[in-house]
Amino acid sequence: MFEWLGENWWALWLTLFLAFAVVEMLTLDLFFIMLGGGALAGLVADFAGAELWLQIVVFCVVSLLMIVFLRPVALRHLHKGPGEQRSNIDRLIGQPALVIEAVTGTSGLVKIGGDVWTARSAAGTLDAGKTVQVTRIDGATAVVATSAENSPL
Repeated sequence: MFEWLGENWWALWLTLFLAFAVVEMLTLDLFFIMLGGGALAGLVADFAGAELWLQIVVFCVVSLLMIVFLRPVALRHLHKGPGEQRSNIDRLIGQPALVIEAVTGTSGLVKIGGDVWTARSAAGTLDAGKTVQVTRIDGATAVVATSAENSPL
């Protein structure tokens, strides 16, 4: 088997590409697909007749270039879009919320739209009945602040 692999490095590059593609589908991080692109470049180098050391260099260089230059651009395009295309969590940021149970730096409950969320305060304690704004979502917890804390000075 090792003899066959030594003569057919393209099989290793193809296997690496497929493995990176599967891991990318699981992580959705746009990192492993860049390594997969490097593996495809190694495959092309093998088909072009390059020695193994050169194939590895091609894999490393192409992967590094894709991670450094292509990935940031792809992530920027992936995360931009008009407001109506934002996810539900992104739409909550900046929305008003009603404090149901006093919100401190570690606990509390707020009602955002029609849903009750666990919350914590960005600064200080917020009493029940007060209207606040959602500043960010941290996991399943809304981080809230009064409108005065959100306004620019």
